[in-house]
Amino acid sequence: MLKADQDTIIALATPAGSGAIAVIRLSGPQAISLVSSCFRAASGRSLEDCPGHTIHLGNLYEGKRLLDEVLVSVFRAPRSYTGENVVEISCHGSPYIQQEILQSFLALGCRMARPGEFTLRAFLHGKMDLSQAEAVADLIASENEASHQIALQQMRGGYSSEIRDLRDQLIHFASMIALELDFSGEDVEFADREAFRELLEKIARLLKKLIDSFAMGNVIKKGIPIAIAGQPNVGKSTLLNALLQEERAIVSDIAGTTRDAIEDEITLQGIGFRFIDTAGLRETADTIESIGIQRTYEKMEQARVLVYMVDSSALDGQGLEKARLESEALRAQYPGKPILLLANKKDLLSPTRQEEIGQALEGILFISAKTGEGLEELQQRLLGFIQTGLLRNNDPIVSNSRHYEALTRALEAIHRVQEGMAEEVPTDLVSIDINQALFHLGEITGQISTDDLLGNIFSNFCIGK
Repeated sequence: MLKADQDTIIALATPAGSGAIAVIRLSGPQAISLVSSCFRAASGRSLEDCPGHTIHLGNLYEGKRLLDEVLVSVFRAPRSYTGENVVEISCHGSPYIQQEILQSFLALGCRMARPGEFTLRAFLHGKMDLSQAEAVADLIASENEASHQIALQQMRGGYSSEIRDLRDQLIHFASMIALELDFSGEDVEFADREAFRELLEKIARLLKKLIDSFAMGNVIKKGIPIAIAGQPNVGKSTLLNALLQEERAIVSDIAGTTRDAIEDEITLQGIGFRFIDTAGLRETADTIESIGIQRTYEKMEQARVLVYMVDSSALDGQGLEKARLESEALRAQYPGKPILLLANKKDLLSPTRQEEIGQALEGILFISAKTGEGLEELQQRLLGFIQTGLLRNNDPIVSNSRHYEALTRALEAIHRVQEGMAEEVPTDLVSIDINQALFHLGEITGQISTDDLLGNIFSNFCIGK
């Protein structure tokens, strides 16, 4: 991919199919001259004489054949998205016109862009670092306010600028230590050990903060999974339908209606929540229902938050004790996982009875999935389980698993350096761990990269970006 940098590439930048307009993007040394050879501006001016960041109305031809009336946007290197000459052709959105324009430029020597190649070129020309380039793909894929905010923050520099700065400082100390090794026989110190310890502590704090944010960033990016579990006929499917405001799951008085997990997503205050309606938990001889129940346990294990529903109208003396034991067993089985005990059919209970049950089952929330009563409080409880303060404070959040792995390895190397300094390990051995930390920090921003790494990252982009 790196060796193809001198080609002029072309791709459709808007989604395939019919539309009011389509945008076709070219990037490369010949982008302006190739379009100029086919374009007749209404002003009569040649594109090759036009300054960058200008738009021109005119007709696009293939030889003498008129293809379309278009708008052509010109961006001259290095002031473009890719850092190269870039031209964007806005044509009418007919699939036929799109293909005719693409084929005409392919015949003139362009080649089709690979997935993510425009952004790859932006990275190669220093328009953005690797973490910012990856954020472009995340921004395109964002489906709610929170994932959009995380991607936008990272595309604007996010934590990568701070990592670059700390890495540069670490490089300075590494070079001083390397210089000491050259004068090892003279017993001299060029690196200020106290300042070095302070830098290591500062780097360790940042890396730990970023690593800790990944748990939140990852679930926000993918949607926070919430399993709705409980005995048959307690109202799990009715609750899912009420939350989604549509008849997504089949509701029936017959126990065991739900045989498999049903999933759908809603957005609450800009954060995506993926609700999973599961098969009712009970002993059964039905083979299909048994498979569904097994999947329920799997979904409960995978969920970020567990909502366990009970039928409040069945919470008599024996039922109340059973619900208490079930909730205790769940908390023991899933330690550390937020578990919300939900009592459905609130509309069938008197306020006095609700108070009695609430005293016996601390933290229980009463709702009516049928009438919608209590759903707003349920949503607020679910939001309370998520550390939304990080989002509201614009703190950096890691949502990229590649970054998480590199950060973890960098922190391990920093800890080894700190231990080596404390135990007065020979400088040449400490420098090995410093170089490891530098390597992993450089992996995040792309200061250290390979063709395989870049190929793997950019192959997941859409074509045209």
